Amino acid sequence: MTDAVPATSPAADGVTSPLDPLVDRYLAHVRFEKRLAIRTVTLYTLDLEKLAVNATEAGVGLLEVQPTHIRRWVAQMHAQGRSGRGIALILSGWRGFYAWLGREGLVASNPVLDVRSPKAPKPLPKALSVDDAVRLANFEDKNADPWLEARDAAMVELLYGAGLRVAELTGLDAWASSTALGWVDLDAAEAHVLGKGSKRRIVPVGSQAVRALQAWLQVRHLGLRGQVIQAEDLDGASKALFIGRHGTRLTAQSIWQRLRQRSLGAGLPAPVHPHMLRHSFASHVLQSSSDLRGVQELLGHANISTTQVYTRLDFQHLAKAYDAAHPRAHLRRNGPGGSK
Repeated sequence: MTDAVPATSPAADGVTSPLDPLVDRYLAHVRFEKRLAIRTVTLYTLDLEKLAVNATEAGVGLLEVQPTHIRRWVAQMHAQGRSGRGIALILSGWRGFYAWLGREGLVASNPVLDVRSPKAPKPLPKALSVDDAVRLANFEDKNADPWLEARDAAMVELLYGAGLRVAELTGLDAWASSTALGWVDLDAAEAHVLGKGSKRRIVPVGSQAVRALQAWLQVRHLGLRGQVIQAEDLDGASKALFIGRHGTRLTAQSIWQRLRQRSLGAGLPAPVHPHMLRHSFASHVLQSSSDLRGVQELLGHANISTTQVYTRLDFQHLAKAYDAAHPRAHLRRNGPGGSK
């Protein structure tokens, strides 16, 4: 590739400048030998030009770059506001370049190999407002089969009222036994569940959920459209608390579908999934009690840092309340210098 015409890249002032010969050779390799798309080659060109500029400013050649240089440049990009995902893409391009240099025998090691981009902030869990959660829990589908309505209402009450994971819900049996993964003790108003890591915990069940479960258990054996489920079908897997019309244990997929349908029927602005009700449970309990440790125990989190994400939701709730009610918030939006 020594006879190739040096490639150019756009400079900040619009004048094209020649690329480093090593970068030029590598780009020819990925374009003609690896047959990467033109768009990908263009992005590699921009990223490798940035690498060359960084190296020049640091007073080192591309073959002399060390992991400490790469980490410094990553920190600079992060401080300038580039996202973790964007930095990861740049590092991927740099990593490929130095891997190629290694195969060419030009560097002894890859300085980008063990450098990682900053972690992207985890998105906040999606939780319903208190009003929407109550609307969903109070919803009654008058057009549904009474058997389905009783079952689905009890499922919603347990998901929201006890903060269960969908796998914990599907694992519940209708009664306690030596083989049961979980069950609900209606007399004690407690759910015994098997959570992540095969850890058992006991979760209180509210009075609304107890009433919904009692109503469901009264009709559970009847099956869809009042057809009695045969005794042999209620053995084994059909000891399940929540069953389908054939008496088999309800799957997580079925619960997702039923909850989505129910939330849309209740007029909620977006479909609801089971974990959204768990998030809502945690957020609403934390808003009311401010007891982070208590919420951790209720959710069955091994590490409290997992639970702390709900404090961000709680602050978000408080910020909205401030914007809606505090006089200074109105001045900030509508007063001098504010938007109207």
